[in-house]
Amino acid sequence: MPLIALTGGIASGKSTIARRLAEHGAVVVDADALVREVQAPGSPVLAEIAAAFGDEVIAADGGLDRAALGALVFGDRADPRALARLNAVVHPAVRAESARRFAAAFAEGPRAVVVYDVPLLVEARVDDPWDLVVVAHAPERVRAERLVELRGMTPEEARARIAAQAPDEARLAIADVVIETTGTREDTRARTDALWERLQAGL
Repeated sequence: MPLIALTGGIASGKSTIARRLAEHGAVVVDADALVREVQAPGSPVLAEIAAAFGDEVIAADGGLDRAALGALVFGDRADPRALARLNAVVHPAVRAESARRFAAAFAEGPRAVVVYDVPLLVEARVDDPWDLVVVAHAPERVRAERLVELRGMTPEEARARIAAQAPDEARLAIADVVIETTGTREDTRARTDALWERLQAGL
């Protein structure tokens, strides 16, 4: 019952790998989805974010205004300490919820393959007891192009988002498996299939 960390920089193709592993039968726990859940309207985490960054990050419907928060944390004039302050609020809540999800998955099936899809592994979870660390990798230039073409960011916004994360070297240094994603999606899926075969063979 392996517990696998799947990480990669923004626009690295990590989601393609996660979806393919799910198709094979893995239980995928999505860290970004957990972040959205713990920041739901009325949650203690959202209240802490408002206390740290001001009511301007709360939308009219009472939810988090992600664009406003993103401007404060990732914008050109962002305080370098802002991201650390945000992470200090969000990471503990996500850690607790992810641990609950892992335990539930293993309780359902002791032979389960559980994959934690987590972009900020280096920043927040590197010391957890993973059986395998898988890194989705594409050069920064390629990822910046994807952010502009597929997510509508400006080149400046794309560079800022990439710069706010750990450098490629830090992720590659902790990798047990690196899946190169510079090619086509079919290439990435084929490499993911090879990983699944390895998992089924017992790592």
